[in-house]
Amino acid sequence: MKNNKRIYLSSPHMSGNEQKYIQDAFETNWIAPLGPNVDAFEEELASYVGMKGAAAVSSGTAAIHLALRLLDVKKDDTVFCSSLTFIASANPIAYLGAKPVFIDSEPETWNMSPQALERALTDAVHSGNIPKAVIVVNLYGQSAKMDEILTLCNRYGVPVIEDAAESLGSFYKGKASGTFGRFGIYSFNGNKIITTSGGGMLVSDDVEALAKARFLATQAQDPAPHYQHSNVGYNYRMSNILAGVGRAQLEVLENRVEARRAVFDRYYHELVSISGITFMPELENTYSNRWLTACTIDKERTGISVQELIEILSEENIEARPVWKPLHMQPLFADADFYAHSESENVSEQLFQTGICLPSGSNMNEEDLSRVINSIRNSLKVEV
Repeated sequence: MKNNKRIYLSSPHMSGNEQKYIQDAFETNWIAPLGPNVDAFEEELASYVGMKGAAAVSSGTAAIHLALRLLDVKKDDTVFCSSLTFIASANPIAYLGAKPVFIDSEPETWNMSPQALERALTDAVHSGNIPKAVIVVNLYGQSAKMDEILTLCNRYGVPVIEDAAESLGSFYKGKASGTFGRFGIYSFNGNKIITTSGGGMLVSDDVEALAKARFLATQAQDPAPHYQHSNVGYNYRMSNILAGVGRAQLEVLENRVEARRAVFDRYYHELVSISGITFMPELENTYSNRWLTACTIDKERTGISVQELIEILSEENIEARPVWKPLHMQPLFADADFYAHSESENVSEQLFQTGICLPSGSNMNEEDLSRVINSIRNSLKVEV
């Protein structure tokens, strides 16, 4: 008999303290995209990650868009971007009429390949078309090879935007993910490691740039007694109510990371011995929040494809998904340039064909985990 309870990929996990901050907002009538919770959430998150400031906005996508504006990206400029990521990493490039160039992944992190990036930068120098920015994504909580990437970008004076939408609570060589570039991006979408329902944060040590980000995010309203606007602005600021949710969520971030890492460890312990299953690695001297447990399935050795496994789990009311479809394969970006990891290896396409994300919520219990693991083992005809 099938269990009717739905096991989601990554569902929201409330702490129970959110109502206190929400009630404060109601009692003080701060029901607007500004207020004490917004100010405090910015300060508390900036302090947690070790940056000088932060700007709370409506989404991680909005934060990337603002970062590109702050770097003066314009029509026909070039921006390099990781290919193996959600489309929100690159859509803001298109908002500004700029041209994305997509960079492949490499095997040790599944993130941006330094050797592909180096070839792309070398070609850009030769063509006289240096990119205005490089957007580096930290996939599923795992940091990219930031030392190598920053060395390359600094060589050519190209600023880095670190898309840490999936990696809040992760660390690279002891430093918080999202704090290596000129700007860092976090997302608080409902499926992220902590959530504000919908929301994001732009972080930087450039406090003047952050002040401009807040200006642009509030319709770029000039300081005048009447409504006056000299720049194109956006309605991107975070609600004071949602910022209250974020404050309560931030209080339990470390607990959420521990829980997700425990979920990964359980999957790893139970499944790693199965021939044909390989888990997403954790680079030496990094600490991943393991936002999603991801692994690859070799059909020749397991007898089953990723899509077949996803369909079998769906029949058991268990949500699983393929890894992101690389952006250079998306119809929207069919004309964009792409640099593979090497002439013989296209890592992001390989991962798309073989990769799967398993249910990873920090609120999963022992019964949930056992159900997913047993379903996988049964589908592979492995003894339970």
